[in-house]
Amino acid sequence: MRAALDKKPGSLVVDLTEVEFLASAGMGVLVAAHEEAGETTRLCVVAEGPATSRPLKLVGIADIVPLFATLEEAIASLRG
Repeated sequence: MRAALDKKPGSLVVDLTEVEFLASAGMGVLVAAHEEAGETTRLCVVAEGPATSRPLKLVGIADIVPLFATLEEAIASLRG
């Protein structure tokens, strides 16, 4: 993510669809990426299910980083 953010893209989608376990370290990386993205990059996350979306919602990351159930929904949100 850092390499992508270094290029200052307009948006960045992090797809956690295949992730089976998301620990605090991974969530910390997402928060750091959100902070690094700042105002220049729209960051969003694809996560659905108890292994990813549930922990992101429980710790409040879903309140600061937009969370989507599918990649298609995430991409559509960036177009609008």
